Amino acid sequence: MPRKPAVFVTRRLPDAVTERLVKGYEARLNPDDRILPPEEIAAGAAGADALIVTPSDKITAALIGSLPESVKAIATFSVGYEHVDLNAAKARGLVVTNTPDVLTDATADITLLLMLGAARRAHEGETIVRDGSWKSWATTFMLGTHVTGKRLGILGMGRIGQAVAKRARGFDMVVHYSNRSRLPADKEQGAVFHANPDDMLQHADFLSINCPASPETYHFLNAERIAKLPKGAIVVNTARGTIVDDEALIAALKSGKLAAAGLDVYENEPNLNPGYRPLKNTFLLPHLGSATVETRNGMGFKCLDNLDAYFAGKAPPNRLV
Repeated sequence: MPRKPAVFVTRRLPDAVTERLVKGYEARLNPDDRILPPEEIAAGAAGADALIVTPSDKITAALIGSLPESVKAIATFSVGYEHVDLNAAKARGLVVTNTPDVLTDATADITLLLMLGAARRAHEGETIVRDGSWKSWATTFMLGTHVTGKRLGILGMGRIGQAVAKRARGFDMVVHYSNRSRLPADKEQGAVFHANPDDMLQHADFLSINCPASPETYHFLNAERIAKLPKGAIVVNTARGTIVDDEALIAALKSGKLAAAGLDVYENEPNLNPGYRPLKNTFLLPHLGSATVETRNGMGFKCLDNLDAYFAGKAPPNRLV
């Protein structure tokens, strides 16, 4: 019987994914689910044929250079891949794959949760119920922002952005979007396209950030662009924290320029900018976009589908390099 390929997994996987992994591979696991430093990843990869990594692992050029020659493929348990140096991987001859499609709906659902939570002051409301400071109902008590019928600007109209737009139409929102290219009319569904994202901002009572992280989008939402949003706008980010200039967003939330923000991702997470924590007009989640049992299983299975194809001599369906 031929030897099973050895796969080193840097973080704990969902049980169903682990069960499939150990049946098909020589699995080398991280049962403590501890974030491993680069030297431990390199050591754990000794004799392995492939790695399964996550966004918490920084697969830098230096780490790639220190991997043993036995490693031929890296499957990242994520759609985003900014944590993997693709140029270094390509130069080394490594195959790198990701997990698109399966987390679209879950992330779009979280986007709507953040929009509603931020607009209707959910954090403040839950806090006063839990701490006992809620005294009575009143006509002017905790008034929030109406969502139905408002204008929604979507930065990045890929799979997730389109799924957000679909859900927003259920609230009769008028959708504006900016994307690298305009969508066909059947996918646009009446949304208004802006080739220049700066031109979209004035039309965004709500701004949903759904674009990939890249050098071009780094700190896209800065003080200058926040100034272009309508007064009282609400910002939601379920993409990547690096797209937002934290200091600028915090200043706008404090000044009243923005009514609220709903955030699921942060720069340098989990060490988010401490300025967010005391703000009552923020609805903050700990990167839960894809955190459903069904979605995380689907992501893990897609990692294994990619490795199955590679070791069978076929093209992995989600190959990046």
